[in-house]
Amino acid sequence: MSLITQRGPVSIARVEESRSTVVLLRLPTSLSEAREHLAEQAVPVGGATLVWAQWQRDGFPELAMSLRRLPEANVLEPEALGAAVLLHRIDDRVPEVLHRAAGTIGTGAVRRAATVGGNIVGSTLRCLLPAALVLDARATVLDRDGPYETDLAEVVAKRHLLLNLSWRTPLISGYYKAPAEAGGPPPLVVATALSAGGDGRYRLRTALRDGYEVATGSTECGAGAEDADEVLDGLAATGLGPLPPAARDVVRREVTGLLRRLDGR
Repeated sequence: MSLITQRGPVSIARVEESRSTVVLLRLPTSLSEAREHLAEQAVPVGGATLVWAQWQRDGFPELAMSLRRLPEANVLEPEALGAAVLLHRIDDRVPEVLHRAAGTIGTGAVRRAATVGGNIVGSTLRCLLPAALVLDARATVLDRDGPYETDLAEVVAKRHLLLNLSWRTPLISGYYKAPAEAGGPPPLVVATALSAGGDGRYRLRTALRDGYEVATGSTECGAGAEDADEVLDGLAATGLGPLPPAARDVVRREVTGLLRRLDGR
């Protein structure tokens, strides 16, 4: 079933138990239109890979909104990524840590439907979140008063309508996701990024997802792989805290590999 409104074509329809359930889908092309739809209580959706099952369980909204035609939500640049960008489109234009994180999410079919905003805000796994955190990314979000910039912690806690992410390109970055069976517990994820600091030193940022929890840490370091122990001690004094032995081994390996890659630049 397809419906037409003053804001253009809308077309989500479902037949269940001999009755039609119709959700009107707004497709704004400007921030002013998106703000109007928020005022109308439109429910934001990304690729609908997550919300559809929830709607079947809890009931369908009358009005939804997708950002797939909004320019601000579709940027894909070396230092910016829009919330409406499909995961399969994320390539080497962005830092390695973000590119590799996107490539490990779900199946190819999922990546062709799921969006950046849906993964970070709508998902409980938030596979892109560790990568965005080590990039020290800032988020631009939209509410009824207009767009504004905030940090990722606020976006996740308050489930804001995400427009895009922006960051400064690191010198080097890395990403590891442990093997896991489909439908099993969330696998361990370790994301790392190294940026230039002061006095010839570097700033290492690390984010770890263990289960559904994400922890981050940041410390100064030198350029040699022999500094790995010092770096791990520095991270242990941050939000990462005392790591479980298995996770500590992975972090050590990832940090050492990152520093070796820096040596070889």
